[in-house]
Amino acid sequence: MSANAEPSIFTRIVAREIPADVVFENERIIAFRDIAPKAPVHLLVVPKTEAYRNAGELAAGDPALLAEVITTAQRLADEHSDGEFRLVFNTGPSAGQTVFHVHAHLLGGHLPEGTLGQ
Repeated sequence: MSANAEPSIFTRIVAREIPADVVFENERIIAFRDIAPKAPVHLLVVPKTEAYRNAGELAAGDPALLAEVITTAQRLADEHSDGEFRLVFNTGPSAGQTVFHVHAHLLGGHLPEGTLGQ
């Protein structure tokens, strides 16, 4: 995070400044329900660090943390959607990224072919 930047909404959720329906948390990751779900199951899996804006930066900077995001998503899908899920990382505004703190959208439930869970 740059010196002048405000903390992301996700950093504020980690700090408990903003409430969230948290479904998982450990030292490095937090996961919670999306407030505007696009699927029957729509969870956000978020590294607690604000050091990476997107999945590419995370893969280059901390591949172990990216792997942990994915394994956490699998565990959550096992619990919330019978192990079946779609995992989406938006990168850049034109791709739908609105929070520039890397996060994965875990979408589960009935997701018809040809949709992104909308």
